[in-house]
Amino acid sequence: MSIKIVKLFLRSFSVLFLRNKITKTSLKVTHHQACADESSQMAAPSDFEWPWQYNFPPFFTLQPNLETRQTQLEAWCSLVLSYHKHYKIFSLDVTEVQSSPLFSNSKINRKLPLDALYIVLEELRKKGNLEWLDKNRKRCLIMWRTPEEWGSLIYQWASSNSLLNSVCTLYELVSGDDTVKEEFHDLDGTLLRRALKTLQVQMKAEIIVFDGNEGVKFF
Repeated sequence: MSIKIVKLFLRSFSVLFLRNKITKTSLKVTHHQACADESSQMAAPSDFEWPWQYNFPPFFTLQPNLETRQTQLEAWCSLVLSYHKHYKIFSLDVTEVQSSPLFSNSKINRKLPLDALYIVLEELRKKGNLEWLDKNRKRCLIMWRTPEEWGSLIYQWASSNSLLNSVCTLYELVSGDDTVKEEFHDLDGTLLRRALKTLQVQMKAEIIVFDGNEGVKFF
């Protein structure tokens, strides 16, 4: 390949990421199985709309140009959060997720290398969207909403349903029939408790234990 062609390719890649003047064709695919951890948290397979970058081979190779790389990382962070939000997945196992559709596109035969994957995860951590659950950085919590935002959603629901000065069990909040249509339904237990603690700090709720159950009283 001539030097002229190589330079033209790199220039085209930068334009695609920095100026985004390409037609953004999206592909809707059916999610069959991401990984064991993710599958256990999905109620049923459903369609996820992949961004245009997902079908662009260079997207799976970190670019040397710093400005281009930063734009690329922003796109990866957005994809990871959108994917987890769509399937209501709250944790990520690095070993298992490497072979999931999120980081491996079999259609174009591209897979994000492990070192690049960690760079993406570190970017999410710096943004406050990720928290490692172990010292070896193998499992992490994915947060497309902050605990404060989850707390606000839960409080709005409690208020609109006349539940102030009432007690709900944590099970009712995330698994009860009354919250099926709410975004916090099936919320991860760790995030739920953190969300309720933010309300407790604001004196809008109190976490209580009764008859062996955990609950919350809203004010």
